[in-house]
Amino acid sequence: MTRHDFTERDIHMALDGELPEEERAGFQSWLEGNPEMKARSLRFEADRARLRDTFAGVLHEPVPHALAGLVTGEAKTRSAAAPRWRMAAAAALLLALGAGGGYLAGVGGLGAEAQSEEELAEDAIAAHTIYAAEQRHAVEVGANDKDHLLGWLSKRLGLTLIAPDLTAEGFQLVGGRLLPAGQKTAALLLYEDAKGDRISIYVTAEGAGKAKGIYSDEAGEASAIYWLDKGWGCAVVGTLPREQLLDVGRKAYRQLLAGAGMA
Repeated sequence: MTRHDFTERDIHMALDGELPEEERAGFQSWLEGNPEMKARSLRFEADRARLRDTFAGVLHEPVPHALAGLVTGEAKTRSAAAPRWRMAAAAALLLALGAGGGYLAGVGGLGAEAQSEEELAEDAIAAHTIYAAEQRHAVEVGANDKDHLLGWLSKRLGLTLIAPDLTAEGFQLVGGRLLPAGQKTAALLLYEDAKGDRISIYVTAEGAGKAKGIYSDEAGEASAIYWLDKGWGCAVVGTLPREQLLDVGRKAYRQLLAGAGMA
């Protein structure tokens, strides 16, 4: 393995003591040559230390079955999938209890799977809720610099991204921004109509999964029309009446696939 082959996954392996001995020298050289990754490694290490200190009193207690079930998927909540904050809390506690990450390997590759469709929808709704309410800082790059925006987001996502034309539906592009999506990235495109109502299009690269549906948050304020198909994860989010949001969502998704040459 050369220094150019290392990724964030290797940082976690090194911290867990799972990086092969013959790769450690190359890994250290790679870290020294990549200040951003070195800073990330130090941050991960500090986070681990804080978690271990926080849960020092329970490190050697058996993990409750219900808690392990939240991570393995055996436990079900009323929405058929644990809310993401609960999953994150369970993962953090299991990391601390695992005392180095070894336990997590035994619970089944936490974080290795692609996002489920519900997780995609929840992330899209969360992003919409935060940024659609912003007036001055809703986007990082405005619609007046659309070519730069789409080129930048396409490069970061590894997808050919276009901004769907939703003029006929009464919406104009406001702009967009880049978001974290687990160990990947996501793009958020924000649109607004003449009344000031906003919808957003959340896009991320996904695996081979295939699904589609409608998802509403627990408050029932925003809904997401989502698709997982052809390596894309896409959700159109808004507070429009469901049939209107469905219509806008279908038109946006068809244009996204056409723009990527996959229609």
